[in-house]
Amino acid sequence: MKLKIYHIDAFAEKLFSGNPAAVCPLDKWLTDEQMKNIAMENNLAETAFFVKDGDAYHIRWFTPGAVEVELCGHATLATSFVLFNYEGHKGDEIKFNSRSGILKVTKNGDSLTLDFPVDEYERVKTPAELSIALNIHSKECYRGKTDYMLVYETEEEITKIKPNFMAFKMLDGRGVICTAKGNNVDFVSRFFAPQSGIDEDPVTGSAHTTLTPYWSGILGKKELNAVQLSARKGYLKCVDKGQRIEISGKAKIYLKGEIEID
Repeated sequence: MKLKIYHIDAFAEKLFSGNPAAVCPLDKWLTDEQMKNIAMENNLAETAFFVKDGDAYHIRWFTPGAVEVELCGHATLATSFVLFNYEGHKGDEIKFNSRSGILKVTKNGDSLTLDFPVDEYERVKTPAELSIALNIHSKECYRGKTDYMLVYETEEEITKIKPNFMAFKMLDGRGVICTAKGNNVDFVSRFFAPQSGIDEDPVTGSAHTTLTPYWSGILGKKELNAVQLSARKGYLKCVDKGQRIEISGKAKIYLKGEIEID
């Protein structure tokens, strides 16, 4: 069986930046095992699969560790980029059905805006595993639906974090967000998820459903600019709309091809 595949850099101002995602359009669903194997073979932060679903699309996301995740921002942005530019979607809005409910993406020029549900998070005591995993102690710790979020004093602390990835693997949940107020943007972050097969994610759209309401409250503003400080760097514009978060960015195509599976 031959399948189309796209390799897209999401939240990228230029090629070889942002977060790479694979996108596989499907006429009908493959088995879970097939999708997990494709994601492992791609070995990218996320592989998205989608099937036309009435006037919408059903989307699913898998990590290279063969984990299906509840929500993925950069692979949704990448999928929308493919639909708008290569798969013949008409109009400036796309609706996805997903494990996190209905997600919408709109196009405005070369920028795409994700409409995602806000995360629910609460302040917690820092787990012992995180104290072992990180070389710099945070001032606050929060727990969302799937991730922990650690808040630091400065952007410089975020850049100096040197994780112990083995210690992370003892932690429950999908991953860990580390964040601080930015020097030249509203806030910066990094995201670690060795539990899901990704030591450090280059850009994590879904993490910004936690980051945006937090920093909106701290800074007293609804519209925020953010940078994820991975080696590839990612640039995001975020809007706190109460129960929904808008996350905007650009995407670049790296590869369009074909894969063969039994």
